[in-house]
Amino acid sequence: MTVSVDLPVPRRALAIGAHPDDIEFGAGSTLAKWAAEGCRIFHLICTDGAKGSWDPDEDTARLVALRQDEQRAASRALGGDGDVIFLGWPDGELESGLRQRWEVAYWLRKLRPDVVLGHDPWRRYRLHPDHRNAGFLATDGIVAARDPHFFPEQGEPPHRPETLLLWEAEEPDHVESAVDRTIAAKIEALLAHRSQFRSTMRIEDPDAGAEIDAFRARVLSRLADHGARAGLASGEGFKIMRDL
Repeated sequence: MTVSVDLPVPRRALAIGAHPDDIEFGAGSTLAKWAAEGCRIFHLICTDGAKGSWDPDEDTARLVALRQDEQRAASRALGGDGDVIFLGWPDGELESGLRQRWEVAYWLRKLRPDVVLGHDPWRRYRLHPDHRNAGFLATDGIVAARDPHFFPEQGEPPHRPETLLLWEAEEPDHVESAVDRTIAAKIEALLAHRSQFRSTMRIEDPDAGAEIDAFRARVLSRLADHGARAGLASGEGFKIMRDL
């Protein structure tokens, strides 16, 4: 398989994630690299993240507000200015329906990104339905946003992005190179999601440096695996789709 490396830096990029923190795991280094080179980066989060806790007594309204704050902090850590759109669909119940597609298409038309990034919805044996449906909302939203007869009541002109990058792909065919400063930004952005330390990052004690170091090592190992596909020391891998 031929693997391409490093798109030209886009002027605008929109990353679409199911939950707060998904984007940082999938494309944090890439967004940090582009932001450092002048790209305007935007986050769109489909769900409210209310189920992102293992504590049965969790105050979910408090958790939703906290995760929004964490996501804005993560955006800034990557070089953005906290531009995050929260669609607010219930965590664990996201559908790739017409109403959700309307919202994604609206933001694609409003923000007019050159590159869209999102979950690969075709990954086999994907367990979490929100990731699958968020991926389909990215692909289906692009189709709707590009054609004028979809949702004309939005009042925004059609927009066709140049490229779609899908993370979590089984057979990535594009790698965005990662270097020390962008890797550091990715890790900083991930660690902004403190509410997810226990449930997602296997950090039981945030004051335990060894657990933070172990998480950092796992991130670095994954970046090395993706980079190796293109003969790079580190990178983030994607399925690339052009001619949208």
